[in-house]
Amino acid sequence: MLVGFEKFDDAGVYLLRDDLALVQTVDFFTPMVDDPYWFGQVAAANALSDVYAMGGQPLTAMNIVCFPACGDIEVLREILRGGIDKLKEAGTVLVGGHSVDDNEPKYGLSVTGIVHPNQIIRNDTVKPGDIIFLTKPLGSGVIATAIKAEMAEKSVQVECIKWMTTLNRAAKDAALAAGVSAGTDVTGFGLVGHLFEMAKGSGVAIEVYADQLGFMTGAREYAAVGLIPGGAYANREYLGQRVVFEEGIDPEIKDLMYSPETSGGLLLAVGEDRKADLVRALDREGLPLFLVGRAIPSESPRVEVKGGR
Repeated sequence: MLVGFEKFDDAGVYLLRDDLALVQTVDFFTPMVDDPYWFGQVAAANALSDVYAMGGQPLTAMNIVCFPACGDIEVLREILRGGIDKLKEAGTVLVGGHSVDDNEPKYGLSVTGIVHPNQIIRNDTVKPGDIIFLTKPLGSGVIATAIKAEMAEKSVQVECIKWMTTLNRAAKDAALAAGVSAGTDVTGFGLVGHLFEMAKGSGVAIEVYADQLGFMTGAREYAAVGLIPGGAYANREYLGQRVVFEEGIDPEIKDLMYSPETSGGLLLAVGEDRKADLVRALDREGLPLFLVGRAIPSESPRVEVKGGR
């Protein structure tokens, strides 16, 4: 076992031979968008992301389905169609799955991939001085809450779904090409939660520049009126004093940094000498890159959020 659950990484990695390792993950959840087809796409992209976050290539997947026996079978058909279309885009083969009768629909995938042992991207190998970037803007959790409250504008929903259904495959390829030090994807623990995992595993502190973060359209506005997912409060309570905010940072930005993300971007740590390589590699893929902060030496792993650089 090359990567287990001791460092809260994105997937397990098991050595098969000197030049090949197996990557395994599983993820499923309840709908966060109204359209069943797009829900299937988002859930599939989210599950595949864990393999990409480890530097791997997903090969096969199995459906995990919870659906009421009395439910509309056409809704289920659209969820599964969305999932398989995203798998096809990823070059991943659906090999089966399992379903159970459940009053609350849930969908996701168990995904198996491969990675060269020398190309594994881990979350606990950040080096002091590394620059931290994110490959998607923040805000999907807040916008999903606004959608459930029927307060999200259609254009905001469309943009959010675009980000959530964007595979992290190209971002992973760019990360490997640039030789990043470490990486993970931003999902249920929110930005600062995943940053703290990186800091703790690597024995560093991470400075975050709040004024450099990227947010989806509408995210700050919805957060400002209180459309915050419950997971954000759980994350805030769990992290406690491990995350320290400089005075003057807007409350909605704090909430967005704690808020869970669905199918978020890759959080990548790269040395100053490799930063330009990462920027160029992502630019070739037509992907954005948002500056998050910097790793600094520290005997007390933590996340320090500052108002600016």
